[in-house]
Amino acid sequence: MSIKKQMRAQQIGMAARLARFAAVAALGALTLAGCSGGSSTEQNPNPGAPTPNVGYNGLPAANDDILAFQNEFWTNIRVADRCGGCHNANGQAPTFARSDDVNQAYQQTTAIVNRENPGLSLLVTKVAGGHNCWRGDPGACAEDLTTWISAWVGADGNSAKQIQLVEPTPIDPGASKRFPAMPPAAFKPVYDLLDQHCSNCHQPDSATAQSPFFAAGDRNAADILTSDVYLEAYRASQPKINLNEPELSRFVIRLADESHNCWTSDCDADATVLLSRIRTLAGAIPADPTPPGMLSKALTLYDGTIASGGSRYEKNIVALYEFKTGSGNIAYDTSGVAPAADLELSVPGIDWVGGYGINIRDGRAKTFGAASRKFYEKIAATGEYSIEAWVAPGNVTQEDARIVSYSGSATARNFTLGQQLYNYEFAARSSATDADGAPRLSTDPDQEVLQASLQHVVVTFDPVNGRRIYVNGEFTGDVDGSGGGTLEAWDNSFALFLGNEASGDRQWQGVVRLAAVFNRALTLQQIKQNFAAGVGQKFFLLFGVSHIVSVPKAYILFEATQYDSYGYLFTNPKFISLDATAMPGSIRLKGMRIGVNGAEAQVGQAYRLLDTNITNEMYSAATGQLLSAVGTIIPVEQGPETDQFFLCFDALGSETNACTQYTAGITPTPVLAEAGSDIGVKLFDAINATMSTITGVPRDNAKVKATYASVRQSLPAVNDIQGFLSSHQTSLAQLALQYCNVMMDTPSLRDGFFSGAGVNYDDVLTEPDYSAVNANGQAVINRLHAKMIGTAISQPTSPEFSTDMGDLVESLCNPSLPAVVVAPQTKNLACGTVNQRTNVNRTVEVIKAACGAALGNAAGLVQ
Repeated sequence: MSIKKQMRAQQIGMAARLARFAAVAALGALTLAGCSGGSSTEQNPNPGAPTPNVGYNGLPAANDDILAFQNEFWTNIRVADRCGGCHNANGQAPTFARSDDVNQAYQQTTAIVNRENPGLSLLVTKVAGGHNCWRGDPGACAEDLTTWISAWVGADGNSAKQIQLVEPTPIDPGASKRFPAMPPAAFKPVYDLLDQHCSNCHQPDSATAQSPFFAAGDRNAADILTSDVYLEAYRASQPKINLNEPELSRFVIRLADESHNCWTSDCDADATVLLSRIRTLAGAIPADPTPPGMLSKALTLYDGTIASGGSRYEKNIVALYEFKTGSGNIAYDTSGVAPAADLELSVPGIDWVGGYGINIRDGRAKTFGAASRKFYEKIAATGEYSIEAWVAPGNVTQEDARIVSYSGSATARNFTLGQQLYNYEFAARSSATDADGAPRLSTDPDQEVLQASLQHVVVTFDPVNGRRIYVNGEFTGDVDGSGGGTLEAWDNSFALFLGNEASGDRQWQGVVRLAAVFNRALTLQQIKQNFAAGVGQKFFLLFGVSHIVSVPKAYILFEATQYDSYGYLFTNPKFISLDATAMPGSIRLKGMRIGVNGAEAQVGQAYRLLDTNITNEMYSAATGQLLSAVGTIIPVEQGPETDQFFLCFDALGSETNACTQYTAGITPTPVLAEAGSDIGVKLFDAINATMSTITGVPRDNAKVKATYASVRQSLPAVNDIQGFLSSHQTSLAQLALQYCNVMMDTPSLRDGFFSGAGVNYDDVLTEPDYSAVNANGQAVINRLHAKMIGTAISQPTSPEFSTDMGDLVESLCNPSLPAVVVAPQTKNLACGTVNQRTNVNRTVEVIKAACGAALGNAAGLVQ
């Protein structure tokens, strides 16, 4: 039997669950079995499908459902390069893409479509498996079909819009092969093959470097087996190798099924060679014994019921990027609106993120060809639009960085969502703004809305309200001073970019988990609906416990998602029975832990201290009983297709000591990075507060507030002392001088600061020959040290401070300095006298300068 046939046989058991996650975009609102309520899904009417009914002269649709079928589904699939090339009137059965009679096509389609769950339609799962996909990714074709079917069956408003929990097949946690912490000898032959044929891309120093780096290092090097790069290659390879079913290893599938980088003309033969070495590796690793104790039933992530995307509002969508492909350099537009505006990714600057998403480190994602024009055509027709994105900014120090931009250069755009430090910015061209979309609408800097964490961001434009910004389901309150306007000035030649600008010099770094463009301004309710729907590969996992608690169809339910390439997120555990008549009575639950591949996870056991009772009073037949509102991260071991999870408990009902007693788990891959310094710097807001406290000048003083606003973005935005720049010090000095200026010009604040120090503001600060400070000058210096340095800090010491500050005072008081000499009034510029021309007290001015130098000192900055 060929390697492909072997793999196909192994894959049959997984086909249904893999198809479920490949086509989720159009599922209904998030509800549990037996639940009522929830948000309904608005489906896209697909205005950009192929020209409807061109060349059709058959009988008209016999009823409304057939008409909806014709407009929403049949029009899209009957073209020759999709399904019409084979499943036509004279072609292969079923003839659902026939063009002679839409009514007969409808009859042929009903048997291959699941109206209640379009994503599980036979037609969808067939294409998801690779059958006649007209795009580069079968998952993208499956998304298109799901969208079109959903639009058809939802057109009458009566289609099912609920996610129903599906009882999983009960599987006991079993023996499982697990990678040891250090590479076994049998890994070397696998590595040799990978390094020989994959190192042109999958090593970090390659000109076309692409993660994961499982081919790093010279396999022939004398120290390869003990090198760090070999260990990292071993860890990077683990998610691509299935020890329990080697035929399902991603390495093997990539060669045999996808013909990726075959090193001979026979990909099947290449896959056989690699499979043989992986089998040898698997045979060298013994299986862990079945875990002891009373455990829940076991599940993989894909055994769960899809929970993500079920309640998204997607009417009036123009483009949707869910980043599900996971490899390659194309991110597909799965909106179902033609033409598909797919994104081309800069490689190696952009990596795919596990659980859907892309990590932009350098470069950009860009639409190509004429497809970009659809943004202009769809949005110009309505005069309003929305941009939606789930993003995790890489940091809060990025300035003028572009997240999503529909533009032609750095100074010409139709719209742009960008980042400016802690702020989201929205530039939009209209009759009320210029060609650059200015003035930009920005979130309030004081609110620091943008954070380096996963956030849901929506910006909208309409002719009445103009621009609005929403973050995590809430309107930020920032008002568009430019108002609304019209879009007649839009340019139809622009392209859509993610992560940069058309000019390539406005780099943004971070993760994008989803991006969408609508040709309507979403309402707050619709935005909240999409925020609540979440993002990524999210599933309901039902861990069976009926064999422990004797309640029929009893489960511990988790919401689980592949959070990123390194971890799974488990949240909101509930006790629930899928028998609507069952009640729990009284069940004690104590010490719940999550196991992976036959052992408890070493980290992430957030429910270990859980101690609660499941009772009839707390339990709801519709929603179950929430056990905890916290979430936890469990490390990825072998990948979502293979990692098998189970639960164990210190006590569940009458059963006690049911856990595995902390069986050793696999050591997670460490993140190698330089240790950060224990010494840091204060951030901009802390610097401002410190200066206000020391001088007594309120932060809302008009002069101080204006200066702070002008220098805020140039003050430190991260605590890392290695990131402190000379530009930071310049801005720090400006702010310090302004605080000292206001303090010295306000008698009450000045007197309060120098109270008891014996300072005379009208007397000289130096000896007559300016060679040293006098008693008055020393009193000023002593008070500055006491207030701004203090005795608790060893540097600078009081003598050191006095020496340096004394030199500053002497130089500023010496009338011989060129900057001070203005004959014949030179003597009037010395400290202690008032300049007859300007009426400026020179002593006060020198104290201001000394104060600014002390206030901007490192003692007030470093922490």
